[in-house]
Amino acid sequence: MTVPEFSRGFALNTIGTTPRTVAISAEAKEREALAARFDLIAIDRLEAQATLAVEGDAILCRGTLTANVVQECVATAAPVAAARKADFTIRFVAHLADGALADEIEIDVDDCDIVEHDGQAVDLGEAVAQTLMLALDPFPRAANAAKALKEAGIIGEDELGNAAFAGLKGLLSKP
Repeated sequence: MTVPEFSRGFALNTIGTTPRTVAISAEAKEREALAARFDLIAIDRLEAQATLAVEGDAILCRGTLTANVVQECVATAAPVAAARKADFTIRFVAHLADGALADEIEIDVDDCDIVEHDGQAVDLGEAVAQTLMLALDPFPRAANAAKALKEAGIIGEDELGNAAFAGLKGLLSKP
């Protein structure tokens, strides 16, 4: 098993029912490795504050991550700097041999993410890295992206109007 680029393990026997507050921060080499993994130009800052507490058979983690990243514009490939702040709630559960959860759990969109642990520790660093990945803009655009696209002859969504359905208009009047 490979060790994640940003690993911050917390032994299960150090986490009780009273919430334990922790703060973690990625070092330069860890940020560089994560940037390569997530296909980013750079991660200039990655920090998280969280509380960990035993809840039933699981470890419940609530926290906030703060990051400064540089992504590549999807239109121009120019660097796009962005600050990201994301609240997260993660339920760490024991790894099961068959990969299924022991009990059926009904969750909705507002519920937490479920991450398996190895029975010894939870890896908050990797959970924060995955949370960062989900918080990234999937289509970052530089300030001049619209102009560059227009110059390349690409029509923007705002310019389409009903043009996509113009050919269908004539069909409405036919029997």
